[in-house]
Amino acid sequence: MKVGIIVYSHTGNTWSVAQKLEDALKKAGHSVNMEKVVPVNSNPNSGGPVQLKTAPDVSSYDAIIFASPVQAFSLAPVMKVYLSQISDLTNKKVYCFVTQHLKKAWMGGNHAIKQITSACKEKGTDMKSSGMIHWSATTRETQIDELVNRLSAL
Repeated sequence: MKVGIIVYSHTGNTWSVAQKLEDALKKAGHSVNMEKVVPVNSNPNSGGPVQLKTAPDVSSYDAIIFASPVQAFSLAPVMKVYLSQISDLTNKKVYCFVTQHLKKAWMGGNHAIKQITSACKEKGTDMKSSGMIHWSATTRETQIDELVNRLSAL
């Protein structure tokens, strides 16, 4: 299966999880491309409208995994803009994960996953599976391993 991992990562945390997932998917025999969503302005707190420097095309993938940090108790604005601009997702298998500093899912992670799920539904598909990594939790590595195992079994 041709899998696209589409990542927005401001600090590198989300990217590091995506790399582990990429390795596991390749070991499982999938063709995998990791692509970055890159904003024109790399400071997420700068205000003003978000503009994208790179916005990966997902049309060639059978399965897509969206990965983003949580920012201000919500999906990162860069990923929101990207998801609003992508093409139709009909007949695509879609998965996602988010990373957040805070240890409780209700502190932004749940909301961010709902936002990705809603954006994908508007583009014609349902979310197959999702996950959340709490970066400051002592169980972070276990969370990452569980996420990678679950999503690499797509």
